Amino acid sequence: MLTPLAACTSEHSSTPEAEPNQTESRGPVGPVPAGLDKFYAQPLTWGECAPYATSDDAKSAFGSQDLQCARLTVPLDYANPQGDTITIGVLRHKATGNRIGALVMNPGGPGASGMVAAASLSSQMSNSELGQRFDLVGFDPRGIGASEPEVNCLTDSERDADREKDLDTDGSPEGVAKQEADSKDFATKCAQRTDHGTAMLANLGTRDVAKDMDVLRSALGEQKLTYLGYSYGTRIGYTYAEAFPGNVRAMVLDGALDPNEDETESLVNQGAGFGKAFTEFGKWCAARQDCALGNDAANATKAYQDLVRPLIDNPVNIGDGRKLTFDDATLGTIQALYSQQLWEPLNTGLNELKRGRGTTLMALADQYNERDQQGHYSNTQDAFTAIRCVDDPRVTDKNEILNAENQYDQVAPFLDDGRPNGAALDACAYWPVPNTSEPHEPKVSGVPPVLVISTTNDPATPYEAGVNLAKAMNGALLTFEGTQHTVFLQGNSCVDDAGTAYLVDGTLPAAGKRCAAQ
Repeated sequence: MLTPLAACTSEHSSTPEAEPNQTESRGPVGPVPAGLDKFYAQPLTWGECAPYATSDDAKSAFGSQDLQCARLTVPLDYANPQGDTITIGVLRHKATGNRIGALVMNPGGPGASGMVAAASLSSQMSNSELGQRFDLVGFDPRGIGASEPEVNCLTDSERDADREKDLDTDGSPEGVAKQEADSKDFATKCAQRTDHGTAMLANLGTRDVAKDMDVLRSALGEQKLTYLGYSYGTRIGYTYAEAFPGNVRAMVLDGALDPNEDETESLVNQGAGFGKAFTEFGKWCAARQDCALGNDAANATKAYQDLVRPLIDNPVNIGDGRKLTFDDATLGTIQALYSQQLWEPLNTGLNELKRGRGTTLMALADQYNERDQQGHYSNTQDAFTAIRCVDDPRVTDKNEILNAENQYDQVAPFLDDGRPNGAALDACAYWPVPNTSEPHEPKVSGVPPVLVISTTNDPATPYEAGVNLAKAMNGALLTFEGTQHTVFLQGNSCVDDAGTAYLVDGTLPAAGKRCAAQ
């Protein structure tokens, strides 16, 4: 049983409501690592969030007057806290009732904006028990979104051109050479175009994000951290728990990454997740008169392949100067498989493709890539690669790469382009700095019980990963029977009630608890 935060005292609850551009000094709180006193004690100056918006999604999400934003200063390199500093963008929606503390969240990626996630969640949660009891706090991890500097690798026009190359479909020696040249160029540009260069790239990983989150905890005045992590955000969670076991109050980890999986294992298992989700989409589609894949669910994979494979040689013009390629069509499909809410537009897009049109599938691919209507990309995909390259050891064994590609085609046959695979090294093989983390069993002795939520047909983070993480963390597992990526606070009352009870007072669901789609 958890108790409310020590910070939830008369001293904390009597703190006046923050007004725009008001400075709050609440740290340092809790243990302070050597040399970091000024960071843990720093005040936060809260103001309007509009100046922090770096994308259309952020502009839309940050419009509410109930939101406040601030900048947190942290060391670029924690091994040299007297050296250069960077800043982290932070957003909060203050508790509307009897406050327990701050609920810090991360939506995953890596590369996704925690500020946008918290803003979007606050719009629907302000009158809920969580919105009443917790400040809802999101931060953009270092190098992402409103945090400065941003990881910067490709220009908008370069990313458009990169997508149109469709390089991944050519496994010939010549095709592999082109892919590797492209990957090497990407790595070089990341180092050249990101402020602080290789020093920033070397200190961008989850190891450092967890340290930033502890500085944030202290600056917010929280004795212990209450945390909600989705997808890759679960890795931030268990990394934090390992680094700061005495500073954890509660954690909900939804859509878990398996901490013991290496890069290729994770890739293949994720492929299996998308394969299962596509099978479920095929069943749903076959029951409809307008199903683009026909009314025989058993034939859905072949029908899909027949639709998208011709794009390899004959991409479809979509009317804005771009062409829908095989890679973009399959990427748009993957985007739709994250949530059943996107199955309808996926079917629409596939029906359009039968008529030689690619607008909807391209829109889905743009959504995945975070490309807005003006043609501007967020830096999510740049950051995704940069973080991945320092979070895990690089893979340079071409036999291992080829084996993983072949296994991927077996577990996700709808994505098989029908051509021989090649063993191309990715950007991480050329990364200019070494990795700072590697797969391992988290050492979390002393951490209170955490709640892991895992979905049976999660396309991106397979169910067993959640089972394994719950065991590794000595936590409770809540199973959701459905086909989507993550579920907490997305409308399922069974899951939401269980997660809320845990975060508020530490009540864990009964062993073996399962929730069904509603």
